[in-house]
Order: sequence, then structure tokens, then C-alpha cells
Amino acid sequence: MRGLYRLLTRWWTAFALAASLAMLAAAHAFERFGGLAPCNLCLKQREVYWGAAAIALVATVWHLVSRGSRGTPRIAAFLLAVTFATGAITAVFHMGGELDWWTLPAACAGGGEVDLESLTALALGTGPVERPAMCDAVAWSFLGLSMAGWNALISAALAVFSLLAAKRPKDARAPRI
Repeated sequence: MRGLYRLLTRWWTAFALAASLAMLAAAHAFERFGGLAPCNLCLKQREVYWGAAAIALVATVWHLVSRGSRGTPRIAAFLLAVTFATGAITAVFHMGGELDWWTLPAACAGGGEVDLESLTALALGTGPVERPAMCDAVAWSFLGLSMAGWNALISAALAVFSLLAAKRPKDARAPRI
């Protein structure tokens, strides 16, 4: 267990990069294959993972270029903690709107991109009328939690692991000689 902890904290940015890319892949798979259109808050939650992936990629490359002599940069772990915490807060806000704990802003009425061709087809009556995804509607749930709820749990866990990686013991940062 201790060895796993050391490995995880020493290479945390690589693990965070993999987790962020996996979450983005899952979100796009739900959209592409599951037919679930993302709402505005879903897209905001994806932006968090894109940001985390960028931070983790830069830190992992830095770790590899410096030959891992000191472990991943602690500042990167702190930045990842803040990024994942932002994702958790956004997901909890989204989940609260779905559960009618509070009212979501009017900007959450729909998502997706609008282009000139689809507007023209809609105006001429030749295109399909697509209703935008609503942020307060639960499109999918598993074990009583919506996608926003699962995202909140995963983002919070990633934020905690990022803090643990930033506060790792000294012997996990540098190999013993």
C-alpha cells in the first residue's frame, strides 16, 4: 500500500492526465454513442478537464525532461487540486439545479453550437427542430446519481489526491541513493 502511495504521488501528474483524458473520452462517448446532448454546465465541466489535462501534460513532460529527479512539481499538484476543486464545485452547482435545490441561471437553458446552416434550415422549415439540452433535466443516472453527481464525486476525489501529491513525504519526492 505504501509503495502504491509513493508511486501515485510521485507520478501524480501522469495519473491526473490519464484521468482527465478518460473523463473527457467518457463525456464524448455519452454524447456521440449515447445520444446525450450536453448542456451549458456540462460543457463548463468539460473545460475543467481540458485545463487539468493541459496542466498535467506540461508537468509530466517537465518531470520526464528533468529525469524525474525530484518527482513531479508540487506547484502542478496544487494547480491540479484547484482545477479539480473548481470542477467539483461546478458539478455540485449543476447537480443542485437538477435536484431543484436552487434555480439555475437563464444561460443554462440550453447548450450546443448554432451555425448559420442550421438557423437557415430552421427558418425555412427544412431542418429538424432540436430542443437544446436543459441543465435542470437529468439525462442519465446510475445508482441514483446523475452525470453531474458522478462528476462531482470524481472531481472531488481527484482534488484530494492532488493535495496528497502536493503534500507527499520527502522520501517520495526524490529517490534514495
